[in-house]
Amino acid sequence: MDCRIIKSPGEGTLAIVNRRKGSKDTLEKPDAIGLVQGKLIEMVCAADVAEKAVGVTVEDIRGSCPQNMVMLAIFGDTASVTAAIEEIQKKEKAKKW
Repeated sequence: MDCRIIKSPGEGTLAIVNRRKGSKDTLEKPDAIGLVQGKLIEMVCAADVAEKAVGVTVEDIRGSCPQNMVMLAIFGDTASVTAAIEEIQKKEKAKKW
């Protein structure tokens, strides 16, 4: 699993993410975007962990990956996105999905 956090995303970055979001809902400009990529089973569990950990919005990001990897975007304020990513990494490391 691979995780990244984009703090204060630029307009171009937001446009890319909005074009690739699974839903067509347009979100207000978030303070941060967490990106998490991995296998489908990991991403479903990661989305659940993030939503339960803090008040964030989780969206699937469409793409085409020959290795069948899936990506999630976690939207929210910087502290919440950071906490969600940390909780995902903690659960993944302990294999406690």
